[in-house]
Amino acid sequence: MAVLVFDPIVEERLKEERHASGADRYNEVWDGVYMVAPLADNEHQELQLSLASIFQLTIVWAGLGRAQAGANVSDREEGWEHNYRIPDIIVVLPESRARDCGTHWCGGPDFVVEIVSPGDRSRQKLDFYAKIGVRELLLIGRDPWSLELFRLAGGRLDPVGGALASTGVPMSFRLAPGQPRPRIEVTHHDGVQRWLI
Repeated sequence: MAVLVFDPIVEERLKEERHASGADRYNEVWDGVYMVAPLADNEHQELQLSLASIFQLTIVWAGLGRAQAGANVSDREEGWEHNYRIPDIIVVLPESRARDCGTHWCGGPDFVVEIVSPGDRSRQKLDFYAKIGVRELLLIGRDPWSLELFRLAGGRLDPVGGALASTGVPMSFRLAPGQPRPRIEVTHHDGVQRWLI
C-alpha cells in the first residue's frame, strides 16, 4: 500500500529517521518525489553480489571499464538530488556518455541491471533510463522468474527478442532449470567462461 505524506514535519522526520538508521540507502527521487524503496531481501542481495562479481572480473579487472553495485544515476550534474535512480548494477565503458560526478553519474551508463523486488517500480524506470541514454538494461523478474534484455533504439529501451546477448558487455544471459529456483546462466562471449547464479 502506498502512503502519500503531505505534512512537511512528518516528511522531514521520516527522512531523518531513515537516514539515521541507514534505511534510506536505496531511496530515490523521481522528479522531486521522494521514493522509499522496499528493503532488498536476501535473494535480491545475493543476485546483486553475484552479478557484480562477474562484472568486476569481466569488465573492471579486464580493463574494459567500470562497474558498481548500486550507484546514483541522474539526468543532471547540479541538483541531481532532485531526480535520480539507483540501479542494482551499472557498467560504464570508456567511451560512455555517463560522466562520473563523484556523488553520482550524470547520463546513462552503458549497461544497467534492475532486480525486481515486491513493491518496487523497476519497470517504471525504463523511460528515465532511455531518456538519459542507458544503452542496455537487464531486468530480472522473480515472481515469476524471467529475464528481459532491453536495448536503446530510437530514444526508447525496447525488448530484445530471442537470445539475450548483450552488444555492450561481452555476455549473454538465460534462465536455466534449478532448485528451489531457476538459475541465471551468464556466458562470456569468449565461449569459455560461464557462471550459474
